[in-house]
Amino acid sequence: MIAAVNLNNNNNFQTNTIEQLTSGYRINNSGDDAAGLAVANGYAASVAELTQGVLNGNQGVNTLQIIDGGLSNISTMLNRMQTLATESATSTFTGNRATLNDEYQTLITEINREAGNIGLSSANASNAQNLSVYIGGGADAATGSTVNVNLANGLVDATALGLANTSVLAATPVTIGSAAAVPITAGTTETFTVNTASGLSTFTVTGAAGDTVATQLQDLNSQLSSVGVTASLDKNGMLAFASGSAFNIAITGAGLAAGGETGSNTSLNTQALTYAAGTFQVTEGATTANVSLAAGLTDAQAVTSINAQLQAAGIADVEAVDTSAGGGALSLQGGNTFTVSNAVGVTAGAYTNATAGTDAGPAAAIDAVTAAVQLLGQVQGYVGAGENDLNYAIGLANSQITNFSATESSIRDADVATEAANLTKAQVLEQASVAAMAQANAAPQAILSLLKSA
Repeated sequence: MIAAVNLNNNNNFQTNTIEQLTSGYRINNSGDDAAGLAVANGYAASVAELTQGVLNGNQGVNTLQIIDGGLSNISTMLNRMQTLATESATSTFTGNRATLNDEYQTLITEINREAGNIGLSSANASNAQNLSVYIGGGADAATGSTVNVNLANGLVDATALGLANTSVLAATPVTIGSAAAVPITAGTTETFTVNTASGLSTFTVTGAAGDTVATQLQDLNSQLSSVGVTASLDKNGMLAFASGSAFNIAITGAGLAAGGETGSNTSLNTQALTYAAGTFQVTEGATTANVSLAAGLTDAQAVTSINAQLQAAGIADVEAVDTSAGGGALSLQGGNTFTVSNAVGVTAGAYTNATAGTDAGPAAAIDAVTAAVQLLGQVQGYVGAGENDLNYAIGLANSQITNFSATESSIRDADVATEAANLTKAQVLEQASVAAMAQANAAPQAILSLLKSA
């Protein structure tokens, strides 16, 4: 019986040793080391958490890199806008400011599009929030386990950057309407009648399904470019028009602006006139133009006649436009101070002559772009700091994974060298136990043989 008990113990010893060598684990069931198993399981759970946390961190870094790429592109566009504004700001510029402004406004539209693509615009603010990336490794889920990148104030569209109502034209925009613009409804047409020194032009925009204010403004601007006028939204979302030259605009139909509204480029030096047949003088600096109007002229004919006489006299930057829709009233507009005198048959209107033109549009645009660069830099700082924080957190998590795995291994894994020696020992003991068991079984037979002989 003693031999049988020892044989069973040696067989269990050998079985346990073989199990450890073949599984690689010292603890194969709770009975092997219950306390050690609990500790090892804690480390294994931490390793699983941190492994996924590293993946989360890398995804967070990728998101921030996508945002960073968009911000870099917007920064490049701001540099170009600053160039355009600076080019237009000088009084010696001899080109067409409307051409410069077309590109400038296109860049504003592109900034809005790209800001939306990276989730940092009023139209798409998916990333304009406190981005929380769970890494793990902290005292608990709520303490020291999350890296936060706060982009709640990170909008970079034209409105957020203060560029929505800027222009590189010599005149500031003329706001039309009393409420924020809304899209023209599908199937409805809004008509824009524009009077410039070149005459009257009519443009229409018809609403279609899926249209937005932005898409309809793009359509309108593609038409207005032919007369050097640009449409945009002011800081209150109201429709505004701008040009470096004289213009008057009237709107019929409901949509981007309420119907029946009009506006003149009064940001230029402006003089309103009510006329009949007669003469008057326009003086700009040392140059004076003697203007004569015949009887029976329509407003359009009067505008054409006045502009031809002004240009013939050498006054090229003062222009007449029709502001009355057939009522015998005109507006003279110019970039520099001018006077109207010796009028016969011409009565000065409500407008007054402004101070000398200062190209306030480009100057304001320069200041706005400079401020936008600073605002964009702040957002880039948030994103860059977030990338660095995540990379540091990923590095720590990888280090913790290595150390926790090593600690778990020291508790749970088998000592292969020791267990290999134990296997040899168990085999020898088992063989000895079998031999002893055989001798123990033979002993009673010897006693029986003695009794038989007696």
